Amino acid sequence: MQIALENLQQLLKKKYGLEGLLQSLTAEKDLNYQLDTKDGERFVVKIAHAQEEERLLEMQHTLLRHVAKEAGELMLPSLILTLEGAEICMINDNNGRARMLRVLSWLEGDLWVDVHHHGAELLTSLGEACGEMCQRLSDFDHAAAHRSFKWNLSEALWIKDKLYHIERMEDLELVEYFMDLYTTTVLPRRDELRKGVIYNDANDYNIIVGGEQRHTRRVVGLIDFGDVVYSEVVNELAIAIAYACMGKEDFLVATRSLIRGFHRRYALTETELLVLFPLIAIRLCVSVVNSAVNREEARTNAYLLVSEASAWAMLRRLRAIPPALAYYVFRDAAGLEACPARVAFDRWCENSDPAALLPALGSATWLDLSVGSTALGGNDIFEDVAVFSRKIEQLLADAGSSLGLGGYGEVRPFYTSDAYSVAANDGYRWRSVHLGLDLWTAAGTPVYAPWEGRVHSFRDNANDNDYGPTIILEHSMGDGQYFYTLYGHLSKQDLLSLRQGQRIQKGDCIAHIGPPPENGNWPPHLHFQIILDLLGKEGDFPGVAFPEEAAVWLRICPNPSNWLRKHYPVSENPTSGSAPASSLLERRQRCLAPNLRLSYRRPLQIVRGFGSYLYDETARRYLDTVNNVAHLGHQHPAVVKAISGQQAILNTNTRYLHPHIIEFAEELLATFPPPLSVCYFVNSGSEANELAIRLARIYSGQRDMLVMESGYHGNTQGCIEISSYKFDGKGGSGRSPYTHVLPVPDIYRGPWKGEEAGGKYAAYAKDIIDSLQALGRQPAGFIAESILSCAGQIPLPVGYLAEVYRQVRSVGGLCIADEVQVGMGRTGKSFWGFGMQGVVPDIVTLGKPVGNGHPLGVVVTTRAVAEAFDNGMEYFNTFGGNPVSCAAGLAVLRIVQQESLQEHALQLGEYLKKGLQDLQEQYSLLGDIRGEGLFLGIEMIKETSGLAPATAEADYLINRMREKGVLMSTDGPRHNVIKIKPPMSLTFSQADFMLEQLGAVLKEIRKLH
Repeated sequence: MQIALENLQQLLKKKYGLEGLLQSLTAEKDLNYQLDTKDGERFVVKIAHAQEEERLLEMQHTLLRHVAKEAGELMLPSLILTLEGAEICMINDNNGRARMLRVLSWLEGDLWVDVHHHGAELLTSLGEACGEMCQRLSDFDHAAAHRSFKWNLSEALWIKDKLYHIERMEDLELVEYFMDLYTTTVLPRRDELRKGVIYNDANDYNIIVGGEQRHTRRVVGLIDFGDVVYSEVVNELAIAIAYACMGKEDFLVATRSLIRGFHRRYALTETELLVLFPLIAIRLCVSVVNSAVNREEARTNAYLLVSEASAWAMLRRLRAIPPALAYYVFRDAAGLEACPARVAFDRWCENSDPAALLPALGSATWLDLSVGSTALGGNDIFEDVAVFSRKIEQLLADAGSSLGLGGYGEVRPFYTSDAYSVAANDGYRWRSVHLGLDLWTAAGTPVYAPWEGRVHSFRDNANDNDYGPTIILEHSMGDGQYFYTLYGHLSKQDLLSLRQGQRIQKGDCIAHIGPPPENGNWPPHLHFQIILDLLGKEGDFPGVAFPEEAAVWLRICPNPSNWLRKHYPVSENPTSGSAPASSLLERRQRCLAPNLRLSYRRPLQIVRGFGSYLYDETARRYLDTVNNVAHLGHQHPAVVKAISGQQAILNTNTRYLHPHIIEFAEELLATFPPPLSVCYFVNSGSEANELAIRLARIYSGQRDMLVMESGYHGNTQGCIEISSYKFDGKGGSGRSPYTHVLPVPDIYRGPWKGEEAGGKYAAYAKDIIDSLQALGRQPAGFIAESILSCAGQIPLPVGYLAEVYRQVRSVGGLCIADEVQVGMGRTGKSFWGFGMQGVVPDIVTLGKPVGNGHPLGVVVTTRAVAEAFDNGMEYFNTFGGNPVSCAAGLAVLRIVQQESLQEHALQLGEYLKKGLQDLQEQYSLLGDIRGEGLFLGIEMIKETSGLAPATAEADYLINRMREKGVLMSTDGPRHNVIKIKPPMSLTFSQADFMLEQLGAVLKEIRKLH
């Protein structure tokens, strides 16, 4: 402590008339305090270090007054004068040295360092803030700003004489690389760069973030003007990027947002964009060298060490980025042509007459191999090269062609497995946008050079799913400008006769299409790619790009299709990719009903599913933890085969004999206890529950139904009347006179807990029955899910169903188990959920999961109930029990049993619950973890308010999890329960990924409070 707090408090009272609580704040050299007065006001008290020059403080004050004259969105602190009107007040430290003290206004908000999630919108707003600052300072100058200062990037090369402080050779080489880049790129262009007074210190501790806590956060202010200096204006942006992008896995994606925001407020020049990358890197170099020089001091001042490790990590990440690529991305972010060479290439192509790549092969056809392609088929098609090859051959044969074309700019699903995942700012991402043109034809087909040139490089890129043998040719456009062509998936033999620099004439045979596996283990084809900048690579070049960066890569790699049509007459490519989500949303709103809701604040466009994953139009992979409709997993090959095979030969109604409906009924009934022995086939869970109500009413001769609070059983009129979740919810008209609601037997929130809870809650059924009997009526039946889904994934207390069933049956009513959500082994402990309660219902209803998403529902009941329903009126359902649906249901049932999915659900469910309970110990937001097997719920509550529902936090969580690649959803009457009911194909490693991301988002939420 360099200043006695008692002395400071006395001075503040005497000189400023301010009294209150002082708290120390983080600082590098100054002493900073937060002052909370008795009147509820808050200020910053700043005591300059002993060597501070008064002229520099005076400059800061002049600057703040200057920028305050111009209206803007950015808040800046204002100076609080002493009672005598002075800007600076003197105080002595404990060593008797005079120190300059100032009081500044407090800016409300959070420091950037305390905001855990820096999304694109927030990064853009930081760029806007820095751009606004530059704009507001564009007409400001001050003599004190023209100073020598180690944090001025104009003087960054002071670090050259201090490099001996860096201990590790690899670190030294890293700094020297970026110093050389700075020397060769920035210094020769210094005279072309705009100069002025800049803020110069947009770091984690100086940026104020405000706005709504969860969804609309933005930068609202900047503090601490001690580093203000006269310098190149673009340094402002470079410094902001250097700090804000630390820890970001995909630096270029994050940087785009910052540049876009800055450029909106202060337009960047092409030269500024060119030098920006080396400036970002040199700022980091200055930081790490400064830390190395001051290592001894740093060991006693944690602030000086706070970013050193992150800075080194970021420098290593930047080292892997070609500077030219960064420049192209920066240009694109600023709305300029990403690749300047593109203009010259397009002009040169207008007069170009290339030779054919392949010999005359007759007519060609476009092949659609995109992520949403129905022609391509399921993921199992391209997971095996032999199967994939047969598929390509079939597509060509069906089109009557020997040559297939396509792929340029196409979003492909081939690289979306774990092996190709790359860490991203949110979860993982995959390179999925194809940059070349594919020509699919037989192995051994010769490949010709379309233009004269020379062999630039060649290599056997032998890894599976890589190019295999690859050749790159260099071609001249004149005036010292060149472009390149890449030929991949060739024969190994072709590389033996090549030499670097070898001249190639137009039309020369340079290679042959290779066979698998030597061609990289692909079906035979030529990958042809035009490249305007090799970015320093030899013998290899990316053939696919990340979707977020694809616009830039497609400018570096032009489309060869336009001139290719001269040699291979073919109609226009019928696949133009998926429409943007925004366009689909507008069209949907025009033609679909407004109460057809979409999930998430930013709706997803889903075009493919496989196993436990869903894929959007960019081939981004999302772990699906809520889609229990796809019971076995999306695109299960056995179900696909069953449906497509049967659909190809017959689909008709049940008025004809057919083995499928009988086989399915027999095998399904074998999973039920007696006396459940009769099936009715319908198309959905709604239809199943509608029919179950009819059965109960006809059998009993009564109309009244006992239902569960917050229960949901379908969307038909009859189902809505027994669904409290709907008739008691928004837009509902309340319960009908024939519907009687039992309270949710919730042992977490409800009045009853412990071993007696089941009986206590069941007693409500007796009260209702007694009241009905007093009116001369009896219940027709009671319907309940075996775990209450829409009520919040609530398991029923022990003995509950047995007692309610006993009471209902004692007066002639039937008991209906709604197994649409929890049946078919999902709970793990029993094949059907009602088994966990040790009861046997009179009627069981099944829905879409029984067909893995195919429209299929089943009602299973007793012979006695079925005979009562056979009263002379025929029951007929046009599509219920059709051969295709029954083939689907039979496949699902057999797979569940053959693959022991019930046991899997039990084991994985216990594993997941344990992982969730571990998170619960860290985050009190997780109030209750409940459910069985792969039907779990997480109730979120306010951390400081008892059981108050954390609805906003739950909404934030599911939307952030979606951004991180995990699809989750909320349920329950308070919308604060996270439901977990994934496909049964979910694996332990996928569960780990979900838990990992869940922990990360919970950490964000904690920082928001």
